[in-house]
Amino acid sequence: MQSKHRRLLLLLAIGMCAALMVYAQRGGRRGRSMQQPGMGFADETVRAEFFFTRLAYSGYGGRGWGRERWLTDWPEAEYHFMQGVQRLTMLDAADGGRYVSPLSEELFEYPWIYAVEVGGWELSDEEAARLREYLDRGGFLMVDDFHGGEEWEGFVMSMRRVFPDRPIVEIPEADEVMHVLYDLDERTQIPGIRAAMQGLTYERYDGYPGYWRGIYDDENRLMVAINFNMDLGDAWEHADWPEYPEKMTALAYRFGINYVMYAMTH
Repeated sequence: MQSKHRRLLLLLAIGMCAALMVYAQRGGRRGRSMQQPGMGFADETVRAEFFFTRLAYSGYGGRGWGRERWLTDWPEAEYHFMQGVQRLTMLDAADGGRYVSPLSEELFEYPWIYAVEVGGWELSDEEAARLREYLDRGGFLMVDDFHGGEEWEGFVMSMRRVFPDRPIVEIPEADEVMHVLYDLDERTQIPGIRAAMQGLTYERYDGYPGYWRGIYDDENRLMVAINFNMDLGDAWEHADWPEYPEKMTALAYRFGINYVMYAMTH
């Protein structure tokens, strides 16, 4: 009887350890609690000049734990990037982040929005029209973390619904967005964590090199910053991982902060 009781206790202990490991993986990298200040989504009562705002787009394919693609790298990417914005700029920037649907009236409250893994987005005509209105009215969209020819085509298919008449072009080195705060003369491809740990900068066989592309309005204002074959979100998310190159994290911070400062001043 005692032997059976010990076996039962041992099985319960193993089960509890497994559950705690899963909880730690879900709650944050290496067990970081979602209750840590600045982690997760910003409280609705918070008022600030700038929020890290994700675009909750329509698309296909999830990322595990029931998570949608548009939530990739959340909440660690927000947590680390906003620490950089608060430390390196004079912006009144809120902890954490927010998300917004293209169809929400709140879309127009945010001057800068971030869309990740856009190789898998599928904007409806209504969503595309609202996003076009947002950008035409002065909004700024940063897209990130999509790689290779297939994902490029997926991105362009929806982007053409937004702007059927505007070309996607390379961002010139002399463009103000590259110098608004930091002089970004170095066009180094910024990799995701798995590629970086293998000593690579690309994720797919056709995911090289990295490209900084954009869409401009009639006044030559950059409306959409396109980070193709790169993963700035991973560089922010893994900013405190020794395995991720510090140089790449620093570069990703500079690009992201330049995009934010440009969006807030143009």
